[in-house]
Amino acid sequence: MINKHHPYFVKIQNALAYRFSLHADQSSFVEIDRNIRDGVEIKGTNLWLLMLAIFIASVGLNVNSTAVIIGAMLISPLMGPIMGVGYGAGINDSILIRRSIGNLLVSIGIALFTSTLYFLVSPLSVAQSELLARTSPSIWDVLIALFGGLAGIIASTRKEKSNVIPGVAIATALMPPLCTAGYGIANGSLEMFFGAFYLFFINSVFIAFATLIVISYIHPPHKRFVSKELESRVKKYIYIVVVVTILPSIYLAYGLVTREMFNARANEFIKKEVLFENSFIAKQVILPDQKIIELSLVGQKIDSQRLKALKNKLGSYRIPNANLIVHQTVIKELDEATLRKSLLSDVLSNNQEVFDAKNQMILDLKQQIANFQAQKVQQTSYLADQQKIFDEFLAQYPQVQKLAIAKTTEYQPSSAVQATVLLVNVTTNKPFSKEDRRRSAAWLQVRAGVDSVKLIIEK
Repeated sequence: MINKHHPYFVKIQNALAYRFSLHADQSSFVEIDRNIRDGVEIKGTNLWLLMLAIFIASVGLNVNSTAVIIGAMLISPLMGPIMGVGYGAGINDSILIRRSIGNLLVSIGIALFTSTLYFLVSPLSVAQSELLARTSPSIWDVLIALFGGLAGIIASTRKEKSNVIPGVAIATALMPPLCTAGYGIANGSLEMFFGAFYLFFINSVFIAFATLIVISYIHPPHKRFVSKELESRVKKYIYIVVVVTILPSIYLAYGLVTREMFNARANEFIKKEVLFENSFIAKQVILPDQKIIELSLVGQKIDSQRLKALKNKLGSYRIPNANLIVHQTVIKELDEATLRKSLLSDVLSNNQEVFDAKNQMILDLKQQIANFQAQKVQQTSYLADQQKIFDEFLAQYPQVQKLAIAKTTEYQPSSAVQATVLLVNVTTNKPFSKEDRRRSAAWLQVRAGVDSVKLIIEK
């Protein structure tokens, strides 16, 4: 039996209370009350922000852009009335509860109308992965909403405001389910509508429930019910709503886990057991809901005894009730060469355009390499020729110290004729006479085979 008055027990209890206390940096109850009540109303600016956020989220879902959807969630003011319901329940304020629920219903109506209108006029009607991801809620969505709601209300009751609220808005994802529900209405899909709306309902209920938990813990001033019986009845209704909300999500989560486990075990079975020397799997289909494993084999025929033995092994992979269906395309003599030829034929027929593009790329690269090598040879020859010109020029004019030569093309705006020009920069320790300039320029023009020479002499 633990002695609760033992000094060590009291010390540990005090240390834990100090570490986990929410009262140290808590705002005043007046400020908490004002902030939550201000966020409840959906009108004016908040109403416009809600409609714009719905349009942005709908576009993001339509084009499958996660970044756009996140932006819409940050803009949305939907957290306000939901937290208002939980806060009102926490302080026994029935008027605030009714006002919050009223604003939330107005928000839901506007959101569904706006998103439905968008998806009715949008030319993109294919359900992308971001849309489909909001149609199958489970117990994990309940946990996200609960923990996200706890983080949100704790942040809302602090003196210092942080980036927790935007994080909660992203994690709990209130906007995308409503937009997906609008998509369901626009496309006549009741299954998508109810799945998405149930996800929104989960998020709303558990954010409100998390708010109620934290408000009950910090215990702000409460309003008194007319009687204890009424207070007890209201709280009972709250818990009934929570339980009724969570039960379907548990069932859906069980189905999700069961499907994932069936997929994993079926794939393991196929990988380890469906191995034949002269036959291969051309196609496999796994249907977890129907517990079907469907295989299409190509090659030599597998006799019924081996197939029966294969089915008997399903139990060792913990899927004994699975139905193994095997379709066979028989090729009497299937050797390695035949298999390679068959596969190569399929690849070539399905990917001819890819091969053509790759071949063209290879040809282009080869041409670039050839051009580069030709330029390199030409450059080497040009450099060798420059060296000879320098040696010959130095033999005629020993006073030359440096010689820089560059061949270029001269263009004239008024003429279509292009002229090849040799640019020559000479550094000398003795000035050139006019005759030397003329003779050297004439010699360079003939020696280099150009139209003209521009000679610059520096001392």
